[in-house]
Amino acid sequence: MQEELEWIHAGAKGRQAKHKEHITKYEALLAEESSRIKLKDTQISIPAGPRLGNLVINAEKLTKSFGDKLLFENLDFSIPAGAVVGIVGPNGAGKTTLFKMIAEAAGQGTGEKPDSGTIKIGKTVKLVYVDQMREKLDPNKTVYEMLSGGADLVKLGAVDEKGRPVNGALREINAHAYCSWFNFNGPEQNKKISVLSGGEKNRLNMGMMFKEAGNVLLLDEPTNDLDITTTRSLEEAINGFAGVVLVVSHDRYFLDRICTHILAFENNSEVKFFEGNWSEYVEWKKKVLGIDSEIPHKTVYRKLTR
Repeated sequence: MQEELEWIHAGAKGRQAKHKEHITKYEALLAEESSRIKLKDTQISIPAGPRLGNLVINAEKLTKSFGDKLLFENLDFSIPAGAVVGIVGPNGAGKTTLFKMIAEAAGQGTGEKPDSGTIKIGKTVKLVYVDQMREKLDPNKTVYEMLSGGADLVKLGAVDEKGRPVNGALREINAHAYCSWFNFNGPEQNKKISVLSGGEKNRLNMGMMFKEAGNVLLLDEPTNDLDITTTRSLEEAINGFAGVVLVVSHDRYFLDRICTHILAFENNSEVKFFEGNWSEYVEWKKKVLGIDSEIPHKTVYRKLTR
């Protein structure tokens, strides 16, 4: 039994080392960005934004309620440069609320604030959130017009206040090819935005986000409405992105391939911040809470006490 426990612990350390690699290679990814001029027409690429400092996102004793339901209480986490954080939990648990609070703290005016506690955002953070993109969608334009901006080539990469490239030269890709990155092929590129389905708008929003060249991305269910090939391309893009990604997803296989951390909204208004991917989190939870942790339960919120 002792040998088995030692094997489990050793295996967990080895797997966590693998996920830490994405954080420790942040500087290498940033340096690589300056030399990556040529883009593949068929492969999603996320341009890096400005260099991140030591402080990215730090939450201290964060508490939030909705009506008489306590969503979470005294939540602490600190997200380092290079992290990919999977945010998981049932609908209505507070995942989107947390996104909006982070965006508000970054100065994006969502109006969502914690009941108590603080969220600190680093001065170097350029945060891009899908809600920003929805406001920019023109229902009278086509997908191609929206993503291309009326040009034949889409320019990807960050620029400073004087329009000079950050992290090396701006990169260019054919506008039709850029549309195809997000599963808009052929006639679909000529669809009016007003007739797009919810899933199609999600893909369009993602395409708009990546043009913004942020260094912290908030992705909400990005694999919805994507085929397997496009999902794999997105995984590779995230793994090669010199920045931070926070991603809400129910796709456990997707989270296993990209995550360095998990922020899990659990029952009884609890949220766990865990270093590792989804499978590692499940293994840890089973070891701590027992086999019952794998059985689905109805979501229970603690009552708010004042």
